[in-house]
Amino acid sequence: MRKPRDAARVAVLDPDGAVFLFRYDNEEVGVHWAMPGGGLEPGESPREGARRELREETGWTDLEPGALLCTWEHDFTRAGIPVRQHEHVHVSHGPRREPTDAAAAAHADEKILAWRWWTPEQLAHATEAVWPPDLAELLAGRRTSP
Repeated sequence: MRKPRDAARVAVLDPDGAVFLFRYDNEEVGVHWAMPGGGLEPGESPREGARRELREETGWTDLEPGALLCTWEHDFTRAGIPVRQHEHVHVSHGPRREPTDAAAAAHADEKILAWRWWTPEQLAHATEAVWPPDLAELLAGRRTSP
């Protein structure tokens, strides 16, 4: 049986509509790309968790999670424990930039191998796994700043 886990992520879109993704390596599902985010702390709302995770993993302190893009569930193993993760994905708009040096420790802890900005075209034709799998379609209507 899988342990339930609540999580939140942020789809950060640059002014041209590209989305920022991390390349993760997971022992069960292998290499995949996903937005900054992770598990919620006790008593934390999805939006609060999304804000905290974004700051921890990128060092960006000036972005706020906006509208809810979607929720989705998926199974994987974390620290040897099988989990069923329920994620809230929020949208934020910001400049294209690199994570700060302060985020390097979080990258090592979370097995983040790399990062990059994906244009809508690149995302639609990704050859490696992207979480959630329908991210390109979900973002298609959210490309412009509010």
